[in-house]
Amino acid sequence: MNIVCIAWGSLLWKPGPLKLASGWHPGGPLLPLEFARDSDDSAELALVLCPGVPLVPTYWAYVDAPDLDTARAMLAAREKITPGHPESIGSIPAIDGAPVQQEIAAWLRGRRIDAAIWTALPPKFAGVGGRMPSAEEAVGLLSRLSGETRAAAEFYLRRTPPHIDTRYRRLVEARLGWRPLREAAVTCPA
Repeated sequence: MNIVCIAWGSLLWKPGPLKLASGWHPGGPLLPLEFARDSDDSAELALVLCPGVPLVPTYWAYVDAPDLDTARAMLAAREKITPGHPESIGSIPAIDGAPVQQEIAAWLRGRRIDAAIWTALPPKFAGVGGRMPSAEEAVGLLSRLSGETRAAAEFYLRRTPPHIDTRYRRLVEARLGWRPLREAAVTCPA
C-alpha cells in the first residue's frame, strides 16, 4: 500500500517517529492554512487547517508503513495526539466516518497513491479549541513572548518554507521582522 503524508509545518524538518520512505516533495495539495493554533507544550503558533482562508502550497512524502493504521499511529505519536482524538489525524480513506479534506481527495485522484494522512488539528487560541485568533491577536501573542520561548516561536515561523505565504505570516514579518530563513527551503530527493 502506497501511503503519503501531507505536510506544511515542522514535520518538514522534524518528522520524529513518523518514518518516511522518501524525502519531502513540493506539489502537495493547496490547503487553507494559517498560523492559528497556540500550542499546549511550546510557544509556537502552529500552522493549521483553517476553513475559509486562502489556499497555500504543501509538501508530500511516502510513509514507511505497511498499512493506514500504522501510518496514522506514527503521525499521532509525532503530534502527541491521544487515542481519544482520532479525528485529529486526517486520512483518505477516512476512518469512522470522519470528514475528508476535499482538497486532498481531489489531489489524490489521478495519482497512483492508495492513501494519505495529515495533521487535522483545528485552530486554538487562548485555550479555546476551534477558536481562530484574529491577525492582531496572533501577532500580539508572539510579540509578548521573551527569551527561549520567543526564540522557539520565531524559529518555527521562520523555518516554515517561504512560499507558505499566509496573511498572518505577512503581518508577523512586517511587525516583528521574522522573515523566512535561507535554509527554510525543503530539501527534496533528486
